[in-house]
Amino acid sequence: MAKPFLIVGGGIGGFGCALALARKDFSSIVLEQAPEFGEIGAGLQLGPNVFRMFDKLGVTGEIDKYAVYPKGLMMRDCVTGEEVTTLPLNEAFLKRFKNPYGVIHRVDLHRVLMEECQKLPDQIQLMNGRKVVDIDDHGDHVAARTEAGETFEGCALIGADGLWSGVRAKIVGDGKPNVSGHITYRAVLKTSDMPEELRWQMMVIWAGEKTHLVQYPVRGGEMFNLVATFHSSKFSEGWDSFGDPAELNERFAAACAPVRLLLSKIESWRMWVLCDRPPIRDWTKGNITLLGDAAHPMLQYLAQGANMALEDGVCLAGKLTKARGDWNAAFLAYQKERYLRTARVQLTAKLYGEVYHASGATRDLRNAVLGERTPEQAFESMAWLYDPPEIGE
Repeated sequence: MAKPFLIVGGGIGGFGCALALARKDFSSIVLEQAPEFGEIGAGLQLGPNVFRMFDKLGVTGEIDKYAVYPKGLMMRDCVTGEEVTTLPLNEAFLKRFKNPYGVIHRVDLHRVLMEECQKLPDQIQLMNGRKVVDIDDHGDHVAARTEAGETFEGCALIGADGLWSGVRAKIVGDGKPNVSGHITYRAVLKTSDMPEELRWQMMVIWAGEKTHLVQYPVRGGEMFNLVATFHSSKFSEGWDSFGDPAELNERFAAACAPVRLLLSKIESWRMWVLCDRPPIRDWTKGNITLLGDAAHPMLQYLAQGANMALEDGVCLAGKLTKARGDWNAAFLAYQKERYLRTARVQLTAKLYGEVYHASGATRDLRNAVLGERTPEQAFESMAWLYDPPEIGE
């Protein structure tokens, strides 16, 4: 009997990969270090490109139960409050990209993927409380040992263990991620607590000088996701810890009244220090490869981290179907197809961070250029991202 694939990491990327493999009749074991499977964080954005992946994974109907579909993407100046540009997410957008733009609570997306995996116990084993501490590639199989002393064997191994990937440390060995100097505070607010005049059914970014605030509805419109980002050298590391409201208010002191009102509505913020890595060509070694943030961690300014991880899983499953048991060849083919696209997202996300946080003449230029852009021009500027080549075939 063929050994299953080992997937290290039970997040969105790990579950998406397991499900993609199952749809191609491969079996897998998902090893998650946390005591329980779960996801943290708040909202995330779903570009049209990821809805193609949902179709291939067979989860579009379930995603639709939880996703909210904004009426537009709006940028406003964080200092003056003026509208810079709005891209309507209308019939023209749907006609151009064949899929919608949605937003969803991260927990809801994770749960949909997990529940679909749980429906396939003959193909997907979910093992929580298993922290992988060592990996050996024996050529004809891979062994993963856990902190508790268990050993799991598989035909090959996929590291979907995120930004601080232990699998990456084993096969790439490029040290810690780069600290960007940007801090993100995330929170959710009940819609009933949201100022009525700001309850826009839009994905809104308030772009300021070395700051920005994002707002959009989640949970079927019952809540709003708020994400405040600012430059800070106060922290070198930090993840899902409580933020400092005093620093947050200090960084947004020059913001317009609506932004300061929104910030005042949140009593408890969770803080993340934003990190990434430079793009790399090679994230495969023998029968071990990486996926999602383990392979190509990116800043959040393009809102594509989860989307790229799900594209990875679908692409990888497609390559494996053609491999005839040569898993290294399949991993290399997957890597070759993915690395330029994900590198472009990584680099463009950094550029968008500079655009969002511009000041002086650069800020004025941003507002002028974006303000003059037509929806059709905006669509074409996104085509490289939202119209990817066929994935998973």
